[in-house]
Amino acid sequence: MNAPLVMLNTNLDVLAPVLAVVALVVLFVVVPLLLLGRWRSTARRAGYSNLRTYLRAIPRSDAEKRAAVEMTLKGLVLCLLGIPAPVLLLIGVFPLYYGARKLAMTWLGLELIEDGNEKTA
Repeated sequence: MNAPLVMLNTNLDVLAPVLAVVALVVLFVVVPLLLLGRWRSTARRAGYSNLRTYLRAIPRSDAEKRAAVEMTLKGLVLCLLGIPAPVLLLIGVFPLYYGARKLAMTWLGLELIEDGNEKTA
């Protein structure tokens, strides 16, 4: 009667490290790539030429302001998750910085300054 229970424990001992590695790969590779992909599509929909331009721009519409708040909160959550897993802290710093920068520029009422053909904050 105890033989199937012993076999189940043996399979879990082998399966647990594999599941841990898969979870880490998903967490540290797939999540950042999904975030970047989402931000790129948001930048294209908003009419920006690339992600860098979108991240540096001051939000023009309410939708962009909401996206900046969402970006800031995602970065904050990733940084808080970085307390037990330090690699997440490194991933979360980027959205936290750019989102907070966009929000601060909006709250201060700063306008874009023309620098040749490039608009910078």
